[in-house]
Amino acid sequence: MKIIECVPNFSEGIDLAKIKEITNEIESVNNISLLDVDSGADTNRTVVTFVGPPENVVEAAFLSIKKASEILDMQSHKGEHARMGATDVCPLVPVNGVTMDECVDLSKLLAERVGRELHIPIYLYENSASNLERVNLANIRSGEYEGMCEKLQVHKWKPDFGPTKLHKTAGVTAIGAREFLIAYNINLNSHEKKLASDIALDIREAGRAKRNSEGKFEREADGTIVKVPGSLKSTKAVGWYIDEYKQAQVSMNLTNFNVTSPHQAFDEVCMQAHKRGLRVTGSELVGLIPLSALLNAGLHYLHKQGQSQGIPENDIIHIAIKSLGLDDLGEFNPKEKIIEFRVAEKYGALANSSITDFIDELSSNSPAPGGGSVSALAGALAAGLSAMVGNLTIGKKGFEDSVTEMNNLAINSQKLKDQLIKLIDDDTNSFNGVIDAIRMPKKTDREIEIRHVAIQEATKIATYSPLSILEACASVMPLAKLTASKGNPNSISDAGVAAEMAHAGAQGGAMNVLINLSDIDDDKFCNEMKIKVENILLTVNEHLMEIRKIVIAAIL
Repeated sequence: MKIIECVPNFSEGIDLAKIKEITNEIESVNNISLLDVDSGADTNRTVVTFVGPPENVVEAAFLSIKKASEILDMQSHKGEHARMGATDVCPLVPVNGVTMDECVDLSKLLAERVGRELHIPIYLYENSASNLERVNLANIRSGEYEGMCEKLQVHKWKPDFGPTKLHKTAGVTAIGAREFLIAYNINLNSHEKKLASDIALDIREAGRAKRNSEGKFEREADGTIVKVPGSLKSTKAVGWYIDEYKQAQVSMNLTNFNVTSPHQAFDEVCMQAHKRGLRVTGSELVGLIPLSALLNAGLHYLHKQGQSQGIPENDIIHIAIKSLGLDDLGEFNPKEKIIEFRVAEKYGALANSSITDFIDELSSNSPAPGGGSVSALAGALAAGLSAMVGNLTIGKKGFEDSVTEMNNLAINSQKLKDQLIKLIDDDTNSFNGVIDAIRMPKKTDREIEIRHVAIQEATKIATYSPLSILEACASVMPLAKLTASKGNPNSISDAGVAAEMAHAGAQGGAMNVLINLSDIDDDKFCNEMKIKVENILLTVNEHLMEIRKIVIAAIL
């Protein structure tokens, strides 16, 4: 499914009834999910995040901009954050199945419509920018609302769409396509905005003005002030004081978190604060964050602590939250703040059910879940045990030389565990696809033909899920062998159980592949599948025999 994200920023953070009017417009569009509404009284600004299919998102964005132009008045707006319009900025961000080029095209369609129907001057920015000077939002917004009346009359600042005359109440809006931006504020144990601003100048990519030995600005031959670049690439930063929190913050936009991540920014600000006699007390996320950014932060701090990185995902996220102090100013709920968790459940209904509910459903008269889901569960348990033995080895006396090896083992085991947990539902869903095909109408010869083709295709698809279970369980076997031969000897029986469970999962996956093949007419497909299954099972059985010998020799 094609999904894009839209993150409009509205110049209102005090009158929440007005913000509700705007978000009501967004939610009036079908298939739109409103993910986050983050309002700040001091900044007098609200960041809204919503996702959905491209055309629906564009319609919701237009309606929200229209409503903001009707109920917000920039003539009386005041706030800490730089701004130039009632809808200050409206970016489109590719999330799933959509390219950046597609988002650029959509942003231009939206911009043209807003300019034409709402008579608001529109600038295209970031990836949609019409020239290099307009890529950076700060260049467009320079002068803010109060300076836009004159700026619009300058030829080089002619809007991309809409009139060249300022919309008195709605101001000016920037629309564009961009990569995922993380709005991230770091809290200082100080009231001094000046100190926060000083740090911001040292870290932001644009840097600060260079001064000579006399304290005067250095200039290029054309009179341009020479800048000393800051320490963090793809980072915009300012310092401010937030009365609501009674403390200063370094407020950042991380425009490409793959270049500068939140944890890199946090560590750098910590260092800069220490140089000034300050201390970072925590940080604040405005809007949502990609899962990978928090996982990378958690892994970073686990590595610094010398701890295993092969722990469950939820534990890694917890480490990230505590290390970054994301709960310093209030509760930080990962289910609410991580974009992937808001768009869809990580696992399906079966994997998210309790053990009792799963077994009850399994024991009912429904054919699904069945052996495939049970095989995936067995494999997931095997991978979990392998990770456990690895983690019980790290940090133990006498195993200092195996820390890296056991850490990698635990990480790989966690990845296989997550893959197999997902396959619990995938296997059932693929079987349901076969049932749906079988239930197709078969009254006419044409319907019978269409139904037969659908059953064949659905059965082939259903074969790939148990094959994935077989392959994943096979990948667990060498990890179980490593834990048995090099892991903590006190847990060697656990390594043995991991091998037995992985073997059971592999055998179950193989059985489900083979039974599906009996209903498929494509001989070439069936023969290739059978050979693949036989080869994988041969390797699995060899590993099991070796692991059994190691375990039995150790415990007898």
